[in-house]
Amino acid sequence: METQSSESPVRTPHLPQVTEPRNPGMDLDLDWVRAVQANTSAIERRAATLPGRRSVKKDYQAAWLLKAITMIDLTTLSGDDTVGRVRRLCAKARQPVASSVLRALDMQPITTGAVCVYHDMIETAVDALKGTGIPVAAVSTGFPAGLSPFHLRVAEIEESVKAGAEEIDIVISRRHVLSGDWQALYDEMKAFRVACGNAHVKAILATGELGSLRNVARASLVCMMAGADFIKTSTGKESVNATLPVSLVMIRAIRDYYDRTGYRVGYKPAGGISKAKDALVYLSLIKDELGDRWLEPDLFRFGASSLLGDIERQLEHYVTGAYSAGYRHSMG
Repeated sequence: METQSSESPVRTPHLPQVTEPRNPGMDLDLDWVRAVQANTSAIERRAATLPGRRSVKKDYQAAWLLKAITMIDLTTLSGDDTVGRVRRLCAKARQPVASSVLRALDMQPITTGAVCVYHDMIETAVDALKGTGIPVAAVSTGFPAGLSPFHLRVAEIEESVKAGAEEIDIVISRRHVLSGDWQALYDEMKAFRVACGNAHVKAILATGELGSLRNVARASLVCMMAGADFIKTSTGKESVNATLPVSLVMIRAIRDYYDRTGYRVGYKPAGGISKAKDALVYLSLIKDELGDRWLEPDLFRFGASSLLGDIERQLEHYVTGAYSAGYRHSMG
């Protein structure tokens, strides 16, 4: 894995380096959208084979887990978030793995991909991450339901960008998908993209509430047509969050969009991914379906908090032969 150059003291190679042109979007192509189908039984069969198809062991597993850490959006989205908790989370983002473990692995320091918070905590996070190059992501647009008045959702994006958020995780109106109103979804997403300005926008589909995999595929495509930089599975607040069948559908929509337009859109599974072995499955899925270019933080993120703790425990076990206690890896 690459290490930091002495000539680049602020940003390091594993952080989100924007080397791709942003997805500018395109006109809504309803013929393309309506032609999209999803063979649910075939998708579920393929997804069921994924955990057993790839086995990553020893040195390779440690390397993949370190890679996974650099692609985590370390997240706290609780009603009882405090300044102290967010500062501790940012400290964890700056040094997610014990220096002794990194030395044993002959690795330079790494960080997580981003820190994700509510709007009120943006300035705290920006201050705590100053000079690190780690971006702050903010959930927005009436997260998690997305049912506040439209002008307030747009204003919330603008306020978060003004406060220093470099990435905005927006939630779409699920009713547009459920009623098949693709024009309304496109117009909404396009307005959110404009409000984000230079901040990258991740479109949260809340896939557990969209009714079918076909709806997931079509919503993914419409959001990309409207200029989404990332498509994301879930808010983490739904009863069903990231799943492998949903991920397969969204990843293939990304691949189709790239094949048609030449623009790469990122993917972010969120909610329910808490084990290192699950992270390895998702990384192997990305490698199989999209290729190595998507295995970088500017095109792939995990939305997670407890995932980092389990990865740390696995790395310590690899180095020492023993599992550490879970309380040694608290997030905040």
